[in-house]
Amino acid sequence: QVQLVESGGGLVQPGVSLRLSCAGSEFFLDYYDIGWFRQAPGKEREGVSCISRDGGSSTYADSVKGRFTISRDNAKNTVYLRMNSLKPEDTAVYFCATVIINTACEIAPKALWGQGIQVTVSS
Repeated sequence: QVQLVESGGGLVQPGVSLRLSCAGSEFFLDYYDIGWFRQAPGKEREGVSCISRDGGSSTYADSVKGRFTISRDNAKNTVYLRMNSLKPEDTAVYFCATVIINTACEIAPKALWGQGIQVTVSS
């Protein structure tokens, strides 16, 4: 089944780090720009970070700049989101999806989405 599969979420205390992974299943990520998005309860979905298919370009939301790092390993068919210095306001369900990076990162037409993974930051 063609899908994106997120992993690495969980419950952590403020200030610690997590690394999320987005792996392709019967889907070759290296043909696509990939983005991470998140949605907190009662809030709209927010773009977090995107990376180009070759890893040469990336974008970040202002709220995560300097704390989050997106990367990819095309040999492993996986995109990562390293999240440092986590804050309670980072609590959300995180999704990866196919995107298009031009002057900005946009959700691709007929985008493929992962099922999402919960990240909870709480003391």
